[in-house]
Amino acid sequence: MFSQVYCHHVRRIYDIHLKDFLKSWLPGGVFSTSIEELLRMTDSEVTQELSKAARDENHPGFDSARCIAKRVHFRLLYQRTREDLEKNRESGKAVFIAACKEFGESEVRHDTYIQKGSGLNFPVIARDGRIFSSLSRSETIEKVPVVAIDYVYISPVCRKRAETWREKNLTRIISSKEGVEE
Repeated sequence: MFSQVYCHHVRRIYDIHLKDFLKSWLPGGVFSTSIEELLRMTDSEVTQELSKAARDENHPGFDSARCIAKRVHFRLLYQRTREDLEKNRESGKAVFIAACKEFGESEVRHDTYIQKGSGLNFPVIARDGRIFSSLSRSETIEKVPVVAIDYVYISPVCRKRAETWREKNLTRIISSKEGVEE
């Protein structure tokens, strides 16, 4: 359920658009390191600025804000599969690089995440009072898969053309291992 909610491709692209907006709006592209200044910044202020930016084409965060506020977010172009990984461990990166060459970096986003660690290790108290690791007491818990995602997104402007391009070129891109450092 964790991956279905927190790693859902639509939620992830909204995070990327929000990061892009904050980088363009915040001084120096980052939040202040001053605790006092950081605590004065509220979600309401960010939301208000995002709304303002979505209506002002001259605002530096216009593109990202519009994607969020007008719901014209980038769409999923590629999601790696087990078969893709067998051909190319960096299939998502290869598709991202090839898509950037074809459509331009401003039209493509890449999102990759691999959960650190595996298994859910927590203490379990046995009936006799002894404490064990959950990993030693349950084969099921020991084999809970690690969450790993690799998404490539495309802007709505390029979507139809990109989907046709993907259908024609995906096998070649993944097989050629474009973008993979040897």
